[in-house]
Amino acid sequence: MNAPLSAPSADEPTGAAATRFNVQANLAPQPDTLTPADRYAELFIAVQRSQVFDDSKTFVDCVPLREPAVVLADYRARCDRPGFDLGAFVHANFSVDRPERTAYASIPGQPLQAHIDALWTVLTRHPSAHPAHASLLPLPLPYVVPGGRFAELYYWDSYFTMIGLGCDAELPRLRDMLHNFAYLIDTYGHVPNGTRTYYLGRSQPPLFACMVELAEQHGVVDALDHLPQLRAEHAWWMAGEDALAPGSAHQHVVRLASGQLLNRHWDARDTPREESWLEDTITADACDVSARGDLFRHLRAACESGWDFSSRWLREPSGAMATAPRSFVPRGSDAPEGKPPRAASAATLASICTTDIVPIDLNALLYKLEITIARLASRSGDRAVADAFAARAQQRREALHAMLWDADAGAFFDFDWRLHARRGCLTGATVVPLFTGLATKSQARALAATIRRRLLAPGGFATSECASDQQWDRPNGWAPLQYMAVRGLADYGQNKLAGDIAGRWLATVAAVYEREGKLIEKYALREVSRASSRGGGGGEYPLQDGFGWTNGVTRALLAAYPQHSASGCVAHAAAPQHR
Repeated sequence: MNAPLSAPSADEPTGAAATRFNVQANLAPQPDTLTPADRYAELFIAVQRSQVFDDSKTFVDCVPLREPAVVLADYRARCDRPGFDLGAFVHANFSVDRPERTAYASIPGQPLQAHIDALWTVLTRHPSAHPAHASLLPLPLPYVVPGGRFAELYYWDSYFTMIGLGCDAELPRLRDMLHNFAYLIDTYGHVPNGTRTYYLGRSQPPLFACMVELAEQHGVVDALDHLPQLRAEHAWWMAGEDALAPGSAHQHVVRLASGQLLNRHWDARDTPREESWLEDTITADACDVSARGDLFRHLRAACESGWDFSSRWLREPSGAMATAPRSFVPRGSDAPEGKPPRAASAATLASICTTDIVPIDLNALLYKLEITIARLASRSGDRAVADAFAARAQQRREALHAMLWDADAGAFFDFDWRLHARRGCLTGATVVPLFTGLATKSQARALAATIRRRLLAPGGFATSECASDQQWDRPNGWAPLQYMAVRGLADYGQNKLAGDIAGRWLATVAAVYEREGKLIEKYALREVSRASSRGGGGGEYPLQDGFGWTNGVTRALLAAYPQHSASGCVAHAAAPQHR
């Protein structure tokens, strides 16, 4: 790919920056969208089935050393010969790009904020590093990746990374990130899950409107310049809405039996995820052959949610109610009384039903997108569009209040559109209506009480009320949920609880940093105050270092709560201050 233009300065006028972006975007080559499974056919299946690599994602991220068609033809000519060594063939024909974990390690004695500041350069990738015929999608400008096995741009991760960039006055980098997302919408019609060809069938939580707002607040863009991309993203999420009858769905759009129009997660493909091919194939072995396509789409849709995976997406026992204490107890659970229920093992992913669920967080973010379009259209003088999107936002808000808010429980819950009933699992997604301004003041007060009673752990804000071996459940805590909880609660005047969550989370991050000298993808929240903080577990892959959104949220919370003792903590401290 062409080398990037020289980096813009932080004070470059927004109009000039937009022109620079358009020039650079036009220089980007036509994207190659073939996925590894499409391109390598039976070679792809052989590599994944034989576990040539420990992680299914490794092969799909490899770079071919020869033309892919030549590699495949060579494989077909040789694979049936006696003594053929598949591993040796793969290593001879592909380059494996594995990051060194030491790149994310701190210097002993380095303060936490200084470590975060230094990581922005470590985590930045450049357009000139986009190899031909690899799964990596080209981008016109430099970008920040999460870290570890996640060596590409991710959608919702990036918003929380960008928050930290803004706090560190990394404004050119923040602007480049936003322009890359605009380029993705212009090129593909939506923002993919991540910048890999195998992610093109789905998106992630739609935070582009929040990104635009953030960049405008820092004075590096005029939000009005991105109104076309905001409208294009909305159109992608709403495709097929006009023909929907009550009680039916099409792709991302659901019309409830009551007539309200809302959204769900979806993926265009119904095959195993290429980056988790072996895991999905094993899961499929536990279900009926005729249901395999539905299973794969449910798994892929859960990945679009960003919550991959969670008991949130599993079928609930008959009769589970949103008002039940501590969520539902999954089948086979033997959780002692008074303890969080524990879901069964990963085999229960065979009961996943993501596309049956209308998620509260997705719809709250689409509400944010709609009110942003309405505001910008009004600013541009297009009253018809402004009124249309204001009406859309109001209709969505009313539907969410009517169908997903439980006044008795004092919380928002997901909704099963097939059963026409609220789900029983209380999750951290309940705060997203606060973050997007969709909740009423009375709902915010009730929700604050529910959070303190049911989702507040000594180490921060809990991901869900149900404990399981999936990473988006208890005991894990995640940076984006902490930020949305803190910001959303503060916006509604619930400052004491917001500060309490921020303080507990900062103590968790600081404790691991003091002991191990790094920031990580997720944390196991302490269940009792005297316990030690540690990295999170569960899921399909080992705990990752880096880590983009942890860095961004921690940096933002340090700026918002400078008096917290985490501000003074250092790596590998001789006398740690935090558990």
